[in-house]
Amino acid sequence: MRTIGTTRVPPVPPVRRPALPRPYLLWLAGTRASLAGDAALTFALGWVASAHGGRTAALVLTAITLPRTVLLLLGGAVGDRAGARRVMIAGDAVMLAAALGLAATSGASAAPVWMLIAFAAVTGTVDAFYLPATGSMPRRLVGPEQLPRAMALQQAGSQVAALLGAPIGAALVAAAGLGGAALVDAGTFAAVLAVMVRVRPMAEEERPSRREGLAAGIADGVRLVATDPVLRPALLLTAAAAAGLLPVVSLLGPLLARSAGWGPGAAGLVGAGQSAGVLAVALVAARRGPLRRTGVGASLGLAVAGVGTGALAAAPVPAVAVLAAVVVGAGSSLFACHVGPLVLGAAPGSHLSRVQSALTLVQSAALVPATNVLGGLAHAAGARSALALCAVLGGAAAAAGLASPALRMAGATTAARANAGRREPA
Repeated sequence: MRTIGTTRVPPVPPVRRPALPRPYLLWLAGTRASLAGDAALTFALGWVASAHGGRTAALVLTAITLPRTVLLLLGGAVGDRAGARRVMIAGDAVMLAAALGLAATSGASAAPVWMLIAFAAVTGTVDAFYLPATGSMPRRLVGPEQLPRAMALQQAGSQVAALLGAPIGAALVAAAGLGGAALVDAGTFAAVLAVMVRVRPMAEEERPSRREGLAAGIADGVRLVATDPVLRPALLLTAAAAAGLLPVVSLLGPLLARSAGWGPGAAGLVGAGQSAGVLAVALVAARRGPLRRTGVGASLGLAVAGVGTGALAAAPVPAVAVLAAVVVGAGSSLFACHVGPLVLGAAPGSHLSRVQSALTLVQSAALVPATNVLGGLAHAAGARSALALCAVLGGAAAAAGLASPALRMAGATTAARANAGRREPA
């Protein structure tokens, strides 16, 4: 107890943040386990496909990304119409059957090309419906005031799953072939399916009018994100982040290490440094919560990542490159931990899946051309020049975000909008 003059002032008790709801934690554990299984199987699928040559490996990857990209907006409209939980249950059931089929027919022997392509196409098609639905679930399972912390924890869990996926996949392929990896992934689908049967949203899901067709629903979702004063700049900022940040370590990091003569080990350490930065910031945000003004936090994250990218472009030795990659990862995570709740909190309750499908689509639409442009620039002028361009893009996007009145104020008002978009169950 403190004393001011002769008056004794009781100490201020520490602020205790309410625990996240148990259904959300159960959903998070199940989906992150499934994500790790997917990452392991994706590694195994790519490894087996590579035995048939580069063209076949590229064809298998295209069989995943093409239907996912083409059907995303339809998947979002279906998620809002049928309900995100139902879409997830159906998607998990389909993938459980597909993974069991792959395990039964491939075993430890080399799988035929047609089987790899067919499974990849099923995966990409299910993803188009599943990703918008699962992306909307945090809003359906936690209150608006807990949404930022919930999504930061989700980000941390996704990073852990991604880190574990590749080594688990490599071990499974070595021990039991593609069939073993598929069987393990089937087990994770069964687990998340059991979770989804138990978990129910906190409030009744809003649905669009049954008189509205799917095409009209898609158009309505596109119109919403194109005209909403918060969603429009937030999605543009996300597109800039996808173009300027995602290729930095996955594409330009290895090119830099190769051109500088550092070797593959240094490239791996650069990737690990980025992952460490992502995970550290996500865990801090999950523990302490992000900034109240989420738009400002997202813009600052881009600025930090831009600084790290510039340092990576100028790194003279591998140790400096690894430290720069940590900064890139920290900035990327700071951006993701703020833009996720910003977008989901600003979406009307009746458009959650459609907004999530648009968010995923703008990332893919920006990443594909950016990867090719940056790869071409690295080939012509060197990886350092391409990294410098990414740093400039990150800084410009951060400045644009901070200059946007809607984004500067975003976060203070989205919780109220989210509350207004909820309907309590009867």
